[in-house]
Amino acid sequence: MAKKPKKPMAGAPLWMVTFSDMMTLLLTFFVLLLSMATLDQVRFQQAAESLSGAFGVGVLESSTRTEVAPPQVMSRVPIDDDFNARVYQRLRTQLRELKLDRQIELVKDRGAVVLRVDAAILFGVGQSSLNPDADPVLRKVAELVRPLPLNLKIEGHTDDIGDDMQNWELSVARAVSVLRFMVSDQLLPLARISATGYGSHRPLFPNLSDRERALNRRVEFVLESQGDPQQELPYLIDARDQAPF
Repeated sequence: MAKKPKKPMAGAPLWMVTFSDMMTLLLTFFVLLLSMATLDQVRFQQAAESLSGAFGVGVLESSTRTEVAPPQVMSRVPIDDDFNARVYQRLRTQLRELKLDRQIELVKDRGAVVLRVDAAILFGVGQSSLNPDADPVLRKVAELVRPLPLNLKIEGHTDDIGDDMQNWELSVARAVSVLRFMVSDQLLPLARISATGYGSHRPLFPNLSDRERALNRRVEFVLESQGDPQQELPYLIDARDQAPF
């Protein structure tokens, strides 16, 4: 007697149920990852093509790809360097403690910290030789700069009275006089100092009055980076002398 053939089970085969459950779990897993991640359209497109190839669907034709616009570079407002900000704060505190804030002006200029001294404190009118009163001021400037991992550029500036070339020569001679004083008295090593003059070409004010011209006659001590300040710090600063930033 022949056996009756088994009737096929109603619905999908058992392996299809297991396969569907696995696909559902994978889909849920990827949706969860996507919800927790920041979508990058370029990388998403690449990942989609990779998965399509792995599952045998085939890579999308270039004609059907979604064009992705190139990323836009957002313009940022420049911010002060953190190290320069700490140097500025430290020097401002020290100038107040030493009561030198009336003789030495502290400013941020051109991305650097600058100590600004009125030329009348250092020099006579039209002279490039230092006054005796300049000695204590320059020694204090060197004392402030010495422990910092920064180079010092000494800049001379004049007003607009007289010939441009004479003003330039005077500004250079004054900057060199200050540099010579720093080096000859061993206040700072020559390797850390430079000197330059700008004559009347970098005024603070438009030279419309005697007061403005007097303010433009100045010597500036510009603190410039030697490189990575964190790397230089241990070699140039004695921890016993350094106040915390």
